[in-house]
Amino acid sequence: MRKFYFILLATLPFLFTVTNGCNQNEPANAELQQKQATNKLLNEMNRQIGLPNVHHFQQKKIMKMIYEQTDREDLICYAYLQSEYTGKLIFLGKCLGYGVPFSAQYTNPMKVVDYAAGYSATGYHFGTLPQADPNGLYMPTSSDATWLMLLDEKGKPHPVYVEPHIVVSPFPLTNLTK
Repeated sequence: MRKFYFILLATLPFLFTVTNGCNQNEPANAELQQKQATNKLLNEMNRQIGLPNVHHFQQKKIMKMIYEQTDREDLICYAYLQSEYTGKLIFLGKCLGYGVPFSAQYTNPMKVVDYAAGYSATGYHFGTLPQADPNGLYMPTSSDATWLMLLDEKGKPHPVYVEPHIVVSPFPLTNLTK
Protein backbone atom coordinates (compact mmCIF):
# COMPACT_ATOMS: atom_id res chain seq x y z
CA MET A 1 0.00 0.00 0.00
CA ARG A 2 2.84 2.33 0.83
CA LYS A 3 4.37 1.67 -2.58
CA PHE A 4 1.04 2.62 -4.23
CA TYR A 5 0.96 6.01 -2.45
CA PHE A 6 4.58 6.65 -3.40
CA ILE A 7 3.86 5.97 -7.11
CA LEU A 8 0.70 8.09 -6.93
CA LEU A 9 2.59 11.02 -5.39
CA ALA A 10 5.41 10.68 -7.92
CA THR A 11 3.04 10.72 -10.93
CA LEU A 12 0.68 13.50 -9.76
CA PRO A 13 2.92 16.41 -10.89
CA PHE A 14 3.31 14.78 -14.31
CA LEU A 15 -0.44 14.18 -14.68
CA PHE A 16 -1.21 17.74 -13.55
CA THR A 17 1.24 19.17 -16.09
CA VAL A 18 -0.15 17.07 -18.95
CA THR A 19 -3.81 17.83 -18.22
CA ASN A 20 -3.17 21.49 -17.43
CA GLY A 21 -1.13 22.03 -20.61
CA CYS A 22 -3.77 20.60 -22.96
CA ASN A 23 -6.01 23.64 -22.93
CA GLN A 24 -3.29 26.29 -23.08
CA ASN A 25 -2.80 25.89 -26.84
CA GLU A 26 -6.46 26.47 -27.69
CA PRO A 27 -7.65 30.05 -28.13
CA ALA A 28 -10.14 31.29 -25.58
CA ASN A 29 -13.75 31.09 -26.72
CA ALA A 30 -14.23 34.89 -26.53
CA GLU A 31 -10.99 35.43 -28.46
CA LEU A 32 -12.13 33.03 -31.19
CA GLN A 33 -15.54 34.73 -31.41
CA GLN A 34 -13.89 38.17 -31.74
CA LYS A 35 -11.60 36.89 -34.47
CA GLN A 36 -14.51 35.41 -36.42
CA ALA A 37 -16.62 38.57 -36.03
CA THR A 38 -13.73 40.78 -37.17
CA ASN A 39 -13.11 38.61 -40.23
CA LYS A 40 -16.81 38.74 -41.09
CA LEU A 41 -16.77 42.56 -40.90
CA LEU A 42 -13.60 42.81 -43.01
CA ASN A 43 -15.09 40.54 -45.67
CA GLU A 44 -18.24 42.68 -45.77
CA MET A 45 -16.18 45.86 -46.01
CA ASN A 46 -14.22 44.43 -48.96
CA ARG A 47 -17.46 43.35 -50.63
CA GLN A 48 -19.01 46.82 -50.30
CA ILE A 49 -15.98 49.03 -50.93
CA GLY A 50 -13.41 46.93 -52.79
CA LEU A 51 -9.79 47.85 -53.36
CA PRO A 52 -8.57 51.13 -54.88
CA ASN A 53 -8.64 51.24 -58.67
CA VAL A 54 -4.90 51.69 -59.25
CA HIS A 55 -3.66 51.39 -62.85
CA HIS A 56 -0.34 53.22 -63.20
CA PHE A 57 1.43 52.09 -60.02
CA GLN A 58 3.40 55.35 -59.96
CA GLN A 59 4.52 55.09 -56.33
CA LYS A 60 5.83 51.55 -56.92
CA LYS A 61 7.68 52.75 -60.05
CA ILE A 62 9.24 55.63 -58.11
CA MET A 63 10.30 53.29 -55.30
CA LYS A 64 11.93 50.99 -57.87
CA MET A 65 13.80 53.97 -59.36
CA ILE A 66 14.98 55.02 -55.89
CA TYR A 67 16.28 51.52 -55.12
CA GLU A 68 18.10 51.34 -58.45
CA GLN A 69 19.61 54.83 -58.18
CA THR A 70 20.79 54.37 -54.59
CA ASP A 71 22.38 51.01 -55.48
CA ARG A 72 24.96 52.60 -57.79
CA GLU A 73 28.52 51.91 -56.61
CA ASP A 74 29.79 55.24 -58.00
CA LEU A 75 27.15 57.38 -56.27
CA ILE A 76 28.82 60.36 -54.58
CA CYS A 77 26.58 62.48 -52.35
CA TYR A 78 27.00 65.61 -50.24
CA ALA A 79 26.14 65.44 -46.54
CA TYR A 80 24.95 68.40 -44.48
CA LEU A 81 24.18 68.75 -40.80
CA GLN A 82 21.16 70.80 -39.83
CA SER A 83 21.78 73.30 -37.04
CA GLU A 84 19.29 72.80 -34.23
CA TYR A 85 19.47 76.52 -33.37
CA THR A 86 19.29 78.24 -36.74
CA GLY A 87 17.92 75.46 -38.98
CA LYS A 88 20.73 76.18 -41.46
CA LEU A 89 22.47 73.37 -43.30
CA ILE A 90 26.20 73.05 -42.68
CA PHE A 91 28.31 71.14 -45.20
CA LEU A 92 29.79 67.99 -43.61
CA GLY A 93 31.51 66.47 -46.64
CA LYS A 94 31.26 64.25 -49.69
CA CYS A 95 30.15 60.71 -49.01
CA LEU A 96 29.64 57.42 -50.76
CA GLY A 97 25.89 56.96 -51.21
CA TYR A 98 23.18 58.12 -48.85
CA GLY A 99 24.31 56.47 -45.64
CA VAL A 100 22.68 53.76 -43.59
CA PRO A 101 20.46 54.34 -40.55
CA PHE A 102 22.22 53.11 -37.40
CA SER A 103 19.21 50.94 -36.54
CA ALA A 104 19.38 49.09 -39.89
CA GLN A 105 20.26 45.47 -39.31
CA TYR A 106 22.33 43.16 -41.48
CA THR A 107 20.28 40.12 -40.49
CA ASN A 108 16.64 39.64 -39.58
CA PRO A 109 16.21 41.19 -36.11
CA MET A 110 13.89 38.38 -35.01
CA LYS A 111 14.20 34.61 -35.20
CA VAL A 112 11.30 32.18 -35.21
CA VAL A 113 11.28 29.59 -32.48
CA ASP A 114 9.04 26.58 -31.96
CA TYR A 115 8.22 26.79 -28.29
CA ALA A 116 5.86 23.81 -28.27
CA ALA A 117 7.33 20.37 -28.42
CA GLY A 118 5.79 19.02 -31.60
CA TYR A 119 2.39 19.17 -33.18
CA SER A 120 -0.84 19.69 -31.28
CA ALA A 121 -4.49 19.68 -32.30
CA THR A 122 -4.32 23.39 -33.16
CA GLY A 123 -1.06 23.12 -35.12
CA TYR A 124 2.54 24.09 -34.51
CA HIS A 125 3.04 26.98 -32.13
CA PHE A 126 5.70 29.48 -33.05
CA GLY A 127 7.00 32.61 -31.46
CA THR A 128 9.79 35.08 -32.13
CA LEU A 129 12.83 36.11 -30.13
CA PRO A 130 15.39 38.84 -30.77
CA GLN A 131 18.35 37.75 -32.88
CA ALA A 132 21.83 39.24 -32.68
CA ASP A 133 23.60 40.65 -35.73
CA PRO A 134 26.77 38.84 -36.90
CA ASN A 135 28.83 41.10 -34.60
CA GLY A 136 26.95 39.64 -31.62
CA LEU A 137 25.09 42.88 -30.84
CA TYR A 138 21.36 43.40 -30.66
CA MET A 139 20.76 46.59 -32.62
CA PRO A 140 18.12 49.13 -31.51
CA THR A 141 14.74 49.10 -33.25
CA SER A 142 15.05 52.83 -33.92
CA SER A 143 17.72 55.51 -33.79
CA ASP A 144 18.35 59.01 -35.14
CA ALA A 145 21.95 58.13 -35.94
CA THR A 146 23.33 57.39 -39.41
CA TRP A 147 26.46 55.69 -40.71
CA LEU A 148 28.05 57.69 -43.53
CA MET A 149 31.00 56.64 -45.67
CA LEU A 150 32.62 60.10 -45.81
CA LEU A 151 35.35 60.59 -48.40
CA ASP A 152 38.72 62.00 -47.36
CA GLU A 153 40.86 64.36 -49.49
CA LYS A 154 42.07 61.43 -51.60
CA GLY A 155 38.52 60.10 -52.18
CA LYS A 156 38.94 57.12 -49.83
CA PRO A 157 35.72 56.28 -47.90
CA HIS A 158 35.73 56.09 -44.08
CA PRO A 159 32.76 55.19 -41.86
CA VAL A 160 31.54 58.14 -39.77
CA TYR A 161 28.80 57.84 -37.14
CA VAL A 162 26.51 60.91 -37.20
CA GLU A 163 23.75 61.53 -34.64
CA PRO A 164 22.34 64.98 -35.52
CA HIS A 165 19.75 65.36 -38.25
CA ILE A 166 21.42 65.29 -41.62
CA VAL A 167 20.55 66.00 -45.24
CA VAL A 168 22.30 63.94 -47.93
CA SER A 169 22.02 64.96 -51.58
CA PRO A 170 23.48 63.55 -54.82
CA PHE A 171 24.41 67.13 -55.83
CA PRO A 172 25.76 70.16 -53.91
CA LEU A 173 23.02 72.25 -52.31
CA THR A 174 23.50 75.91 -53.15
CA ASN A 175 20.23 77.54 -52.04
CA LEU A 176 20.92 77.14 -48.34
CA THR A 177 19.15 79.32 -45.78
CA LYS A 178 21.38 82.25 -44.78
